[in-house]
Amino acid sequence: MSEKKSAASGNSTGGGGGGGSGGGDNKEKRRKESILDLSKYLEKTIRVKFSGGREAAGVLKGYDPLLNLVLDNTIEFLRDPDDYKLADDTRHLGLVVCRGTSVVLICPQDGMESIQNPFIAQEG
Repeated sequence: MSEKKSAASGNSTGGGGGGGSGGGDNKEKRRKESILDLSKYLEKTIRVKFSGGREAAGVLKGYDPLLNLVLDNTIEFLRDPDDYKLADDTRHLGLVVCRGTSVVLICPQDGMESIQNPFIAQEG
């Protein structure tokens, strides 16, 4: 009877985790290059929008494949708490590490301009 117990316990522990044991080579094959080529923006000022609505601009010092960013001389653009629009206020943050999972948009600061919302019905 003790043989049956050990066989049963062996089956219960050994059956669930077979997916990750022999996959050392598969990780290298699955590794994809980043969809964005941020190398051309190194040492240039970029603007970053985050989930939750925050915006910041700074000099891109580094990044990784997960889009974690390192920005220097960073300025945060503050929002009006009652209205969701950007206010004219800013605050200096300095050196910032931006978590890639919260980054929504990355664009160069040069050439960016704000436009009116074309979807708002205009009175006339």
